Amino acid sequence: MFAGSKFAAFLFDMDGTVLNSIAAAERVWTKWAERHGLDIATFLPTIHGKRAIETIGGLMLPGVDVVAEADALLKAEADDLEGIVPIPGAVSFLESLPPERWAIATSAPRELALLRMQAAGIPVPAMMVTAEDVTHGKPAPDCFLLAAKHLGVEARDCLVFE
Repeated sequence: MFAGSKFAAFLFDMDGTVLNSIAAAERVWTKWAERHGLDIATFLPTIHGKRAIETIGGLMLPGVDVVAEADALLKAEADDLEGIVPIPGAVSFLESLPPERWAIATSAPRELALLRMQAAGIPVPAMMVTAEDVTHGKPAPDCFLLAAKHLGVEARDCLVFE
């Protein structure tokens, strides 16, 4: 499909693209959901790829301080790094790219992203866009657009791995 194609840069989501943190994330979110009486099987598929504050806020749970809950949940995620592993081939592929031509664009906060990348042995890129850097988290394209801008290229000239 891309044979012979040239790209100005490569933009990578983190979770599920360069590393797998599903087990750790779901352990933490399951405990949180149980405390709030949510149906785990229905709820867990909604947590991936979005910022915690948007996931929690979207539930509109009565009496819940969304910011405080998101902060506590993210701390719990930072404390649980067990089982976080690289996607096969991701490390060697990332290491083969010119450092100034790839970025991570993730819905995770910077601190959590760095901890997970370290746990999985993923090289830290020169450019990372994280939850704190954008007003609108995924599925909005803001993080990818900002990453391309910081790399000095047009987003339309990038290959995005999501």
